[in-house]
Amino acid sequence: MREDDTKGTFLKFFVSEYREHDGILLYEWLLERAKKNGLHGGTAIRAVAGFGRHGVLHEETFLELAADLPVEVSFVASEEEARRFLDLLQAENLDLFYVKFPVEYGFLPE
Repeated sequence: MREDDTKGTFLKFFVSEYREHDGILLYEWLLERAKKNGLHGGTAIRAVAGFGRHGVLHEETFLELAADLPVEVSFVASEEEARRFLDLLQAENLDLFYVKFPVEYGFLPE
């Protein structure tokens, strides 16, 4: 590990693309809330297909162009930033599935 590499936390949330919170698409709401809460970056990626805990496969087909596909919303943050963000989401009483794991990150060039 180089001197300027930093340890942190990777958070990834899985949401349906048309799900809303407070009248805003949930993935947009998560990105905006993370930005307001001091996280330095986030990404929302729409999946090609996927299924969740209910076992229903969501995929876009020729006949169903408006499929409700999964969206992955990801953040890399310090442990403290991640904890604060999860606390904020807990206070909103959102029903969310997420994964969290430690990461090392850095910037190039050295």
